[in-house]
Amino acid sequence: MTTTAENQQAPSHSHAHAHAPEHTPRLNMAKLAPEAYKAVLALEIASKKGLDPSLVELVKIRASQINHCAFCLDMHTKDAIAAGESVERIVQLGAWEESRHFYTEKELAAIELTEAVTVLTDGFVPDEVFEKAAAHFEERELAQLITVIATINVWNRFGVTTRMVPGHYKPGMYKA
Repeated sequence: MTTTAENQQAPSHSHAHAHAPEHTPRLNMAKLAPEAYKAVLALEIASKKGLDPSLVELVKIRASQINHCAFCLDMHTKDAIAAGESVERIVQLGAWEESRHFYTEKELAAIELTEAVTVLTDGFVPDEVFEKAAAHFEERELAQLITVIATINVWNRFGVTTRMVPGHYKPGMYKA
């Protein structure tokens, strides 16, 4: 006999119940626009130089949450975990304002800047958000961080628009 707690287990890929079918991707950017894809990949590689890899993954995950990019969420949560990031910090990232104690002040400044750059509903990044980030990052580091944020937003837009399919990524699969 199973208990109530056993019946409420979260589904996993090995769960006995059938999952909904995967959607079909609309097109493959790497094959159809290889020069543009390679240019964004080069920007990706350059953007991370000198930044803490854990911070980079947190930023990519937060932007991907905001943009609803399932493919990028799959990729960057797996890469973050493989790099030693805690599941708890990844899970709490969607509610970082209520979970501030999971992050350093520098990480919080980066996450807040990520949100401001990703969601430009006011048409600008507020001075106080930029100044907070500038207080925690040297100018070169801040420029790199802004580039990481801009680049993940490009990838998110590729992923969401072309309906890239999450779930098949293995950590480090696209390491450059």
